[in-house]
Amino acid sequence: MGKFRFMQGNEAMTEGAIAAGARFYAGYPITPSSEVAETSSVRLPQVGGTYIQMEDEIGSMAALIGASVCGKKAYTATSGPGISLMSENLGVAMMGEVPCVVIDVQRSGPSTGLATKPAQGDVMQTRWGTQGDHSIIVLSPSSVQDCFDLMITAFNYAEQYRTPVIFLSEEIIGHLREQVIIRDPEEITVVDRARPAGDPKDYRVYDHSQGLAPLATFGSDYIFKINATMHDEKGNPSANQENCERIVRHLSEKIESHVKDISIVRRYNLEDAEYIIITYGGTTRSALSAMQKGRDAGLKIGVLQIVTLWPAPGAEIEEVMSSANAVFVPELNLGQYISEVQKRNPRNIPVIGINKTNSKPIFPAEILEKIKEVAD
Repeated sequence: MGKFRFMQGNEAMTEGAIAAGARFYAGYPITPSSEVAETSSVRLPQVGGTYIQMEDEIGSMAALIGASVCGKKAYTATSGPGISLMSENLGVAMMGEVPCVVIDVQRSGPSTGLATKPAQGDVMQTRWGTQGDHSIIVLSPSSVQDCFDLMITAFNYAEQYRTPVIFLSEEIIGHLREQVIIRDPEEITVVDRARPAGDPKDYRVYDHSQGLAPLATFGSDYIFKINATMHDEKGNPSANQENCERIVRHLSEKIESHVKDISIVRRYNLEDAEYIIITYGGTTRSALSAMQKGRDAGLKIGVLQIVTLWPAPGAEIEEVMSSANAVFVPELNLGQYISEVQKRNPRNIPVIGINKTNSKPIFPAEILEKIKEVAD
């Protein structure tokens, strides 16, 4: 059954990371994510882990890469300005195929913005925040329980697909306090990266011909290079054009070809829904409340919650678009994820954005008002 606790979302993220086997944190405090660092500084030493406060977010991401290739499950936490600074080394982790988890507790922007106020302005940045063609996994929690459970999922995805995973929270969820179950170890599925077992002389850190290559540990008998530049199967720099094509396609396809396995969505009252709210993160809570209030008033409203923002769950979005009269996409930005909905609209039904950037959450009444305007 686990233990019932009353805690903050940021605290639950730390507990989820530890439950997933994470034992290294490097970060630089920044609101509204600072409680992740504070909690990690206490909890990691208690379980034999390491906490380091770095000089900045650039160094934090570099330390994560180093810890991961040395065999540790590693994570950090930041917010908008910090994720911007991490972009370059996030690209290093993608190119080097280094598993790690980056928590982004979003706040109002651009730049310093309103440091402690909620927003969902990093959605596209987490998808395309580092240069070049690539794919990435981004998960979006909507409760404190999600902060624990989905953090384990984030580490599992990172280890399974040899990739950085971004845990895209926001101030609403990071500072929310709710009852949460800290699950017992026997209730949790933990995935660890594949390790090489053959002759060390034959090891190729980027040989994906038989599926994703196992990742050895620095300091072991397996000699290899983690390289951020174009590289051959051993990790040596390579300017070969065919090799470049292979690498770039691999970095996308290793994730995009597993969309069905990676996608997490939640469906609420979609069976008879005429008006559907497609939502994610903390705004889901208002969407569910609007759905219930609308149904009480006779409106057939359903909710599709997107938990895996990237890669986008296109099939699930198309499915609900095939039956709805109209779709509503509430976001604490000027409309970032709505484009993923609009491109999957073969019937050309109305897709209405409900957007806010004034540092306040979207309230259920605001969503319901838009639905009533269309319904009437």
